[in-house]
Amino acid sequence: MPFQTPITVKTALERMQAHEYVLPAIQREFVWGTHQIAALFDSLMKGYPIGSFLFWKVDRERASDYVYYDFIRNYHEMKAPHSPRLDLPPGRYTAILDGQQRLTALNIGLRGSHAEKLPRKRRANPDAYPTKHLYLNLLAPADENEFDLEHDFRFMTDADAQQDNQAGDAHWFMVQDALRLNDAPDAWRYLQRFGLADHDRAFLTVSRLLDVAQKDPSINFFEEGEKDLDRVLNMFIRVNSGGTVLSYSDLLLSIATAQWRSLDAREAVQGLVDELNRVGHGFAFTKDIVLKAGLMLGEIGSVQFRVTNFNQDNMTVLEQRWESIESALRLAAHLLADFGFSEHTLRANSVLLPIAYYVQHRSLGNSYRTGSVHRDDRENLRLWATRSLLKPGVWGSGLDTLLGALRATIRESGATGFPVADIERTMAQRGKSLRFDDDEIDDLADSLYGSRNVVPLLGLLNAGVDVRHEFHVDHVFPKKQLSTAALKRRGLTAEQIEEVRDRMNGLANLQLLEGTQNIQKLDALPMAWVREQFPDESGRLQWLAGHNMHDLPEDVQDFPAFYDARRARMKENIRRVLIGPPPA
Repeated sequence: MPFQTPITVKTALERMQAHEYVLPAIQREFVWGTHQIAALFDSLMKGYPIGSFLFWKVDRERASDYVYYDFIRNYHEMKAPHSPRLDLPPGRYTAILDGQQRLTALNIGLRGSHAEKLPRKRRANPDAYPTKHLYLNLLAPADENEFDLEHDFRFMTDADAQQDNQAGDAHWFMVQDALRLNDAPDAWRYLQRFGLADHDRAFLTVSRLLDVAQKDPSINFFEEGEKDLDRVLNMFIRVNSGGTVLSYSDLLLSIATAQWRSLDAREAVQGLVDELNRVGHGFAFTKDIVLKAGLMLGEIGSVQFRVTNFNQDNMTVLEQRWESIESALRLAAHLLADFGFSEHTLRANSVLLPIAYYVQHRSLGNSYRTGSVHRDDRENLRLWATRSLLKPGVWGSGLDTLLGALRATIRESGATGFPVADIERTMAQRGKSLRFDDDEIDDLADSLYGSRNVVPLLGLLNAGVDVRHEFHVDHVFPKKQLSTAALKRRGLTAEQIEEVRDRMNGLANLQLLEGTQNIQKLDALPMAWVREQFPDESGRLQWLAGHNMHDLPEDVQDFPAFYDARRARMKENIRRVLIGPPPA
């Protein structure tokens, strides 16, 4: 990546105007305000460096693979806030990887205009967006300011600038004229027209601006000739690491946006992310998940985040299938919510993808969530999803390979039902076995309050609980009853207190209660609350058995023994549910 001979601002602008310099689709919107543009020109006037630029010389053979945009010249907040797309003939172009904001600011200041909404004006009012050009006061420096700006650059309407000039309070020089005047004699003749030929500051200021625009080699740039766009994107991410953080998916989404014809990919993806995250008690899905779902459900060969997967042909397929992909992801998110998962209990968002692929592959609709004909299949899907989330390391490294293999297995074996055995065999072949050993079962039985494992485990262990309702994770023996102060008041020794406190937040002291029940229970001792809820003994015994509390004690002194006995039962139940038969 060699450092090139610096060029002048004028040369850069000429190349932008000729579309030799273009913006790749990975670039973001122009976000600089007028103050930042003025500050850039002030830095140039003072001879300060304005940073290096990174240019990408696109290979002629690959140039037509990508979409390019022009630099904004006349910015209008309402009518023209975006870079216009270019329809370029075959050729070789230089794409700007780092420097878009600075070059656009120079383009607006020296060749264009800026129009933003005035305060307290309605957006629909056309007079709310006066067109302004960049001007420089030749007669006086900038007022004292916190940004240490020396030169008084301002965006003004032409009428305001002329009015000030006629009043003699200032002389506003339109910065664009710095490209129309050629040299010092031209500058002197300009000043002479306005009676300023003998004004030293005016002459020095306008002469300096001409040098900035036409003579100073202030554009220092590296030029990259790399043909692999994936490496180019990684470079782009590194050099744009300041300010708003970019991710690889941001760039790929920009490429998709540029290539879709009817839909706006950015709006479609972000809108779907927002919708999915409102399902149930809420999720935290990201655009990365939705983009990867597009590759997986769109039957793109690989689900890797590589530019080659976001080419024109694949993006056409993705746009054509978008409605189907959206529907499958919505159903998959609702299924996860029905299974009791939410943002706080879903350990890996990636589990959404094979579920979505499965429901799309079978063309399943919303009736799959509740239809009795699907009950057994739904339960197989729920158990598989839960086991995969409880098993450490399943959705970590090697994710793309795993997703590709799961897609192939579902495609081959999932026509009539969720192919659990085939899927688990596929996973085991890739080091993602769902077989749990004794240590892992022990660890699950010792899960603590607040762990993402707790709700899935309690849902597995309480088959009668409908987790689609609002459930709270409740302490069987309330924490307030097990506080050190409360236990001392009951006369427990230090050793007994330690035994109780060590068990307080463990799985065996936790249960799922509907929100209203949990509010009613509050800090009551559990057996007293159960008696109040179930005055009839048979109903009470049935509820206790259903919640694995056969030996629920009356008081906290017997809590450790209750906890240990319940933990042992829960451990065996976890083992029975999770281990199941060995793979065939």
